[in-house]
Amino acid sequence: MKLIEAIIKPFKLDEVKDALNAIGIEGITVSEVKGFGRQKGHTELYRGAEYVVDFIPKVKLEIAVSDDLVAKVVETIQNSAKTGRIGDGKIFIINLEEAVRIRTGENGADAI
Repeated sequence: MKLIEAIIKPFKLDEVKDALNAIGIEGITVSEVKGFGRQKGHTELYRGAEYVVDFIPKVKLEIAVSDDLVAKVVETIQNSAKTGRIGDGKIFIINLEEAVRIRTGENGADAI
């Protein structure tokens, strides 16, 4: 099992979610996060004062999948989240030791 974490632009969330649903992914955790990479933030004007916004709003997706679905999920996220501009995001693939469904007690791949 793997845990796929994807950091994407917020306006791409619906497109990514729909694409994942189309390939059979039903469980996704979504968090609003802030961060920066190569974008390095930007400058904004507020009440006549200029200030630097270091952290850019992003959306973080967390998806637990079996090993055989990893490549398909990563490709789907990459294709649907891509704008071709800086700040499109990152995808991280993490080994998932165990998963347990609280309601039934199922574990492993049955729990995801």
